[in-house]
Amino acid sequence: MLRSVIGFLVAAGLSHGAIFPDQIGDFKKSTPKTVSVRDQTLDEEYGLEATEQAAFSALEKHFIATAWRFRDSTGGMAFFQQHRPSGAAPAKLTQLSVATSDGVILAYGNYVFQFTGAVPPASELSQLYPQLPRLEQSPLPALIGFLPSEGLIPNSERYVLGPVSLKLFEPRIAPSVAAFHLGSEGQLGKYQTAKGPMTLAIFNYPTPNIARERSEEFQKIQGAVAKRTGPLVAVIIEPPDADAAEKVLSQVRYEANLIWNEKVPGNPGKQLSSLFLNVVLLAGIVGLLGLAAGAGLGAFRVGLRKLGWKSADADAMTTLHLGDK
Repeated sequence: MLRSVIGFLVAAGLSHGAIFPDQIGDFKKSTPKTVSVRDQTLDEEYGLEATEQAAFSALEKHFIATAWRFRDSTGGMAFFQQHRPSGAAPAKLTQLSVATSDGVILAYGNYVFQFTGAVPPASELSQLYPQLPRLEQSPLPALIGFLPSEGLIPNSERYVLGPVSLKLFEPRIAPSVAAFHLGSEGQLGKYQTAKGPMTLAIFNYPTPNIARERSEEFQKIQGAVAKRTGPLVAVIIEPPDADAAEKVLSQVRYEANLIWNEKVPGNPGKQLSSLFLNVVLLAGIVGLLGLAAGAGLGAFRVGLRKLGWKSADADAMTTLHLGDK
C-alpha cells in the first residue's frame, strides 16, 4: 500500500507542505503530514496537484487542517461533492461549504479544505485564502445549476469529468455514449420517489447539434429516458417510477440569455439640448483660439520691429492692377 501511494505521488507530481501558513489566527502550525490517497485514478481525473495536513494549536485548543489543491476550480468542486458526507449540513463559509459532525468542509477556488476540532471562526479562516499558493478562481461550471431542486436527495450531487468518475457514479452509461472526447462534462444527482431513488444525469456539450446526436445514443441504452434541451442532455436509467422520472426531466430547461449592456437614454429632448450646448461651446473655444493666435502673431511682429529686425518689404502691399486688364 505504501509503495503504491509513493508511486502515485511521484507519477502525479504531487507536492506536500507549503500550503498552510505557519499561523492561522492564534493557532500555530505543527509539522505537516502526508495525506493518504483514497482513489488514485479518480484524483488524477479531478486534477489533484498537492496535499497537506497539519495540526494547529493555541493554548488548550487545537484543530486539524487538511488541504487538497487541484488544477482548477472545477476539479476542486467535483472533489468537494464527492468528499462531503451524506449527513452534512449547508454552511455559509464559502459558496461550497458544509458543516459536519466534527468540523467543516469547504471549497475555495481550486482548493478543498477540511477542518476538524476547534475550528477558528470564518473571519480568521478568510485570512488564509489570500496566502494560498497557485490559487485559481475561475467560475464554477453552469451545469451545476440545472439539477431540479424538488426531490433532490441532499449531498447526492456528483460531478463527472471523465470515464473514471462516470463508472463510479453511474456505471450504466458507457463512456463512449457520454463522449468525453467532445468536451462534455456531467452533473449527477439522486432523487427520492415513492418507489425508490433514481439518478438523473445531465451532460453538457459544445453545441445543440452535438447534444441532439448524443441524445439519440443515450436513448439506445436499455431502460433509458432521455431529453435534450439546448446543448444539454438529461437522462435517467431504469427509473423505478416512470411518472416521477418524467416530472424531473420536465424541469431540466436550458435558457440562453442575451444581455446588452448599452445604456439607453432616458430623455431624448435632454440629449438634444446637451448636443446643441456642446456645439456652441466648441464654436466658442475655436473662436477664442483664433483670436489668441492672431493676437500672438501681432505681438510677435511688434516685438520684431522694436528689436530692429524690420525687413525692407515688411510693409509692402501686393497690387493686382486689375484695372489695366
